[in-house]
Amino acid sequence: MTDGDRFPATQHSIVAALGGDDPAAAEKAWDTLVRGYWRPVYVYLRHRWNLPHDDAQDLTQEFFGRAHARGFFDRFDAGQARFRTFLRVCLDRFVLKEREAVGRLKRGGGSFHLSLDFVGADREYVAALPDPAADPELLFRREWVRALFAAVVDALRARAEAAGKTVPFELFRLYDLEGSDAPLRPTYEALAHQFGIPVTQVTNHLSAMRRAFRREVLALLKAQTGSEDEYRSEMRELFGESVS
Repeated sequence: MTDGDRFPATQHSIVAALGGDDPAAAEKAWDTLVRGYWRPVYVYLRHRWNLPHDDAQDLTQEFFGRAHARGFFDRFDAGQARFRTFLRVCLDRFVLKEREAVGRLKRGGGSFHLSLDFVGADREYVAALPDPAADPELLFRREWVRALFAAVVDALRARAEAAGKTVPFELFRLYDLEGSDAPLRPTYEALAHQFGIPVTQVTNHLSAMRRAFRREVLALLKAQTGSEDEYRSEMRELFGESVS
């Protein structure tokens, strides 16, 4: 993944860019939207609509294809709902209409194909199979947040590798990304010994990576939300604070 492939540098919402006059910006915004929401859509179809993997994959493909061709999201009104809520409502309506059309939910019925890791998504879904009674809306949001964070981690990893500066990212991965769930979290001293650097440098690298992670999350969050109010609301839910 190159730096240009990560997500728009602009602070404007992808929702606004989709309906803009710049075709290149609109396509980049569309790519950002799909990459940010396809996994939550897939998991939602598996859980809320109880679809098997193959049908959920086909419907995810078809939903985004139809949304792109027919401008589903042009009707979004930031004053009425959050964008992710609006997208989910569009998805429910789409599935209902597809079910009304005989045979439309059969495999192979879609004509729009995205190069996405559906196999990996299904493996993760099955491994962490949610309670059948779990709230589909909350599950959708959880998957959206996971996708948001994963995109930022991938971007930070790619940037570190491109710059030949992988130590800060590896420290961040070992201590903050994996360490919090590990049976025994590594100490700063252990990491310093592992990488042959002073403990103070471990501290500095981790502080810098945490700032970079937060900065990138906020940039992508602003891109994926439909208004400034929605952005600030989502940000407060993620970080428990406001942004000036």
